[in-house]
Amino acid sequence: MRFLLRITFWLGLVLVLLPRDKTPESEKLPQIGAADAVQAATAAVSDMTQFCKRQPAACEVGGQAATIIGQRAQDGARKIYQIINDKKEQISNDKNDKNDKKAPDHTGSIAMAGEGDAASTEAPRDTLSQDDLALEWRGPAAN
Repeated sequence: MRFLLRITFWLGLVLVLLPRDKTPESEKLPQIGAADAVQAATAAVSDMTQFCKRQPAACEVGGQAATIIGQRAQDGARKIYQIINDKKEQISNDKNDKNDKKAPDHTGSIAMAGEGDAASTEAPRDTLSQDDLALEWRGPAAN
């Protein structure tokens, strides 16, 4: 819940600070300086911290409402998570069922297990030709 409030705050701040085009309507709006805006925001925060002292019943009910809303949000998130996992498992099971029915891919270039004799499953040795063996090995050139 706090994450959503923070995102809303920062997004609102970015939208407020974006440059605007000059229009006739914007000229009619009151012009407020940055210092005035900061001073007003500070006063508003200070007033909010004193609200619970002035209205303790409203603060208590608000706290209970916030707790209930938070619990409902958690329950909703849990349900959505469960739905997503159920769909994910269903899709995975469907794919496994399709893979079980489908014949395995085999190109024939490599013998499958159990095909041919035991000698054909071993890696071949001495596959270089006489021309390959006749060449002298040279390391990389030194700089």
